[in-house]
Amino acid sequence: MDELTDEERELAGMVREFAETVVAPRSYEADRTHTLPMDVVAQMGELGLFGLPFPEDLGGQGGDYMALGIAIEALARVDQSIAITLEAGVSLGAMPIFRFGTDEQKRTHLPDLLAGRALAGFGLTEPEAGSDAGATRTTARLEGDEWVIDGSKQFITNSGTSITRFVTVTAVTGTEGGRKEISTIIVPNGTPGFTVEAPYDKVGWNASDTHPLTFEGVRVPAENLLGERGTGFRSFLSILDEGRIAIAALATGAAEGCLEAAVEYAKSRTVFGSALSTRQNAQFTLARMRARVHTARLAWHHAARLRDSGRPFAEQAAIAKLVSGEAAMDNARDATQIFGGNGFMNEFPVARHYRDSKILEIGEGTTEVQLLVIARSLGLVG
Repeated sequence: MDELTDEERELAGMVREFAETVVAPRSYEADRTHTLPMDVVAQMGELGLFGLPFPEDLGGQGGDYMALGIAIEALARVDQSIAITLEAGVSLGAMPIFRFGTDEQKRTHLPDLLAGRALAGFGLTEPEAGSDAGATRTTARLEGDEWVIDGSKQFITNSGTSITRFVTVTAVTGTEGGRKEISTIIVPNGTPGFTVEAPYDKVGWNASDTHPLTFEGVRVPAENLLGERGTGFRSFLSILDEGRIAIAALATGAAEGCLEAAVEYAKSRTVFGSALSTRQNAQFTLARMRARVHTARLAWHHAARLRDSGRPFAEQAAIAKLVSGEAAMDNARDATQIFGGNGFMNEFPVARHYRDSKILEIGEGTTEVQLLVIARSLGLVG
């Protein structure tokens, strides 16, 4: 971490200590019971983590995406569910309001979101619209001074917690030149016709709050439109570009957590009369794991620095997510192998990382989507 500033090192150390002393002791039980510990979320808010990349005059910490990534990486070392709660709370919950909201929308929503007193979801994915987000079927029609929304969303993070305030929904609001006009609309939780369905029974990220959503004749004021009408598609693409940096940081933390656990276990585990760490095959496995962490961190740091300096970063964000997602999955597999039978027991963090990490190659843009983005940057359009 030699390239970090003193302030960034201080942030990393603070969040790492919080992760080890507050988050880690709760992780196994939270995973086992599929429960997001809201008191931990509240403490994250008190630390200012949800406000890291936002201006101080809006209630934020005056930091940037680099700071956010540092915090997410530190949390993901011990608990990916907590890390994704922060990532989604910032990148998908508060950031769209900050980037595209009116002054009134910012005044109404940002203070509580940036303080961690409230969460918000981003309703993009649908049963027929995942990587192909342009296939959105949820509709919103303007009747007088109200939007009337019908449709469904799936896999929506932070959508059903006790402090969830609203979900920003992408919906087809008309057609333009024969193509769907997609807009984004703020839908408060508790609005009649808006149903947060039962939580999913997931493979991993069990303590993360994730639900399908249903909209049946949901009416919200016309002023709940977020950004200009018809700009929803472009808006969520920019949100996803930024989010990929944060997810890459999360994946890097997961990869590092697996490495640290595997190194400690290999040193303490005796096989055939000597420590497992003295075996060359184990050493080579751990060395490859270390190389993956290093490469993943360099990739997301580079993308974050580009973003924070106002330079183009979409390709680098895609590379970071590709490299780090694969690093997390590969390190989880190798760590589980180092642990042997214990690696198959959920009480050990590497087992949870093994289940959790697969989604890092899927969520916020699959591996294939990242490859497509990178290919297009090479001029390979087909």
